Amino acid sequence: MALPAEWDTPGTLADVIDRVLDKGLVINADIAVSVAGIELLGIKIRATLASLETAARYGLELPSGTRAETPAWQEAMVDKESCPHCAKRVAVEELLSEGCPWCGWLSARANKAKAVPSGNGHQAEEIPWLEAR
Repeated sequence: MALPAEWDTPGTLADVIDRVLDKGLVINADIAVSVAGIELLGIKIRATLASLETAARYGLELPSGTRAETPAWQEAMVDKESCPHCAKRVAVEELLSEGCPWCGWLSARANKAKAVPSGNGHQAEEIPWLEAR
C-alpha cells in the first residue's frame, strides 16, 4: 500500500508541532496488572494535546481558572481557515469578504466586491494575482 504524497515530504519539528496543535492529539491507555486473574493495579490514562483554538473548536473542557473573557481567548474563538495561497490562518469571514491580509489572495466574493465598472454597464473583474506574476 502506498503512502499519501504529503507523508513523503520532509518536515521539520516545527511542522510536526504545528500539525499536532492544529489537529490535536488524543491518547487513551488502559493498563492493568493482574496476578492469577486478580487485578492488582489498574491505570487509565486520558491525555489531550491541542491548542486552545483547537480545543474550543471541538468543545473540549478546559482547565478550571481559564479566563475566557480575555482578548486572546476571544481571538481563539473566531473561526479561522487556511489561505489557499499562503496557508496562513485567517478569520473565515475576513478571508472570504476581504481576502488574505498576508499575501493578498482574493476569494471570488472579495474579487466580485472589488470589481470595477466598465464603460458598457457591465462590471469588469480585477484579477490582482494575475498581475503579480
